[in-house]
Amino acid sequence: MFDMDLPWWEFVARGALVYVALLVMVRLSGRRTISQLTPFDLLVVMLLSEAVSNGLSGGDDSVSGGLIIAATLIVLNAGIGMLAATSHRMESLLDGDSLLIGRDGVFFDKVLRRNRVGESDVRQALRQADCAQHEMQCAFLEADGSITIMKRPLATDPVRT
Repeated sequence: MFDMDLPWWEFVARGALVYVALLVMVRLSGRRTISQLTPFDLLVVMLLSEAVSNGLSGGDDSVSGGLIIAATLIVLNAGIGMLAATSHRMESLLDGDSLLIGRDGVFFDKVLRRNRVGESDVRQALRQADCAQHEMQCAFLEADGSITIMKRPLATDPVRT
């Protein structure tokens, strides 16, 4: 149960390699991949974990090996989080930046298609912001895949200086 088939450092190396490879793949797949999960997205996440499980463990079924891999993944995740928190450049590289997808009531079709944002996602964001499309000042696709709508100020609102 605790006897490992591989040396401890190989579990660390395997965990780090798989973590970095999946981080790059998810980052390259786009913002909408990491936003709210649909049943299809959940299935992909489950299959991804199954696909990399043997790569992580190298066929070892020991508790010790599993704990070493888990600790490696947690340490890597914490390290990446601290790196992103201390460097704006790394945060932008790892998490991405918000992207303007619409202005003055008009959505940019090419930007929406390139980022795989559907019309239903846009309509939902408008409803959540309680904003009609013609009232929209700006719309952003956030780094986490959510859509933020800024409503145009009403003409009766006091002017801010």
